[in-house]
Amino acid sequence: MSLLLEETAKTGLEALGLRVARETLDTACQMAAAQGWSYSHFLGYLLEAEMSQRSRRAVELSLQLAKLPYLKLLKDFDYSAQPGVDPRLIEELSTLRFIAEGRNLLFLGPPGVGKTHLAIGLAVLACQQGQRAYFTSAMELSRRLSGALAQNRLRQEMMKLVSPKVLLIDEVGHVCLDATSASLLFQVICLRYDKNQPIPLTSNKAFSDWGEVFAGDAVMASAALDRLLHRSTVLNIRGESYRLREKRQAGLSLGELALSGKMSGEMLRGKEVN
Repeated sequence: MSLLLEETAKTGLEALGLRVARETLDTACQMAAAQGWSYSHFLGYLLEAEMSQRSRRAVELSLQLAKLPYLKLLKDFDYSAQPGVDPRLIEELSTLRFIAEGRNLLFLGPPGVGKTHLAIGLAVLACQQGQRAYFTSAMELSRRLSGALAQNRLRQEMMKLVSPKVLLIDEVGHVCLDATSASLLFQVICLRYDKNQPIPLTSNKAFSDWGEVFAGDAVMASAALDRLLHRSTVLNIRGESYRLREKRQAGLSLGELALSGKMSGEMLRGKEVN
């Protein structure tokens, strides 16, 4: 490549916003000359790094916009601790077909059994596949919509909750909603149902108790469940809480050390205080 054309290439890549390709150009030229690459091979090598970097940035931005409280991956889920969860079902959900089908995912069970872990893991996969996801707790959702209602911008806020392909609503039923909040949550469910947009949802309440969730309104609860369950996959997890199990195991380990004489009384007292 002549010096003039080389500078033109650098300037052109810079002008087109292909920063990574611009930075890779010199190395690519040297490798192409040394290994006798074809023109198309050279161009493919030059653009591969650019495309990979843009893909990484897009995923990072999607994860940032999703507002996930923490990062959980499906591969890290402990099936041995929750034998009631079928790995084959999670593998099927990881294909993300539920998004195209508008199929809701309802993760039910007591606190600490991995409901949110699974839901977040699927949201992460969606972001990695170029789909928009958004995380919110039921309480945060009601607070946000109640504020929008008071400021006369409810429609705009509702549209923000309908536009993501995946809306993950966590801890439905953790705290019972008042009548206004229950009505606003119901509207979100209806809007996403009408647009065939799925809701992965976690709850510690059995469906028979959802009247309490919706401010004691059994009719509204029934209507919400009718829409959520019409196209859905329900995972009812009844295992032991991870947190309680870890606490119990820590206590057993401490007791085993004490019985084996490997810790002095002072060490045990200090450990207990900490």
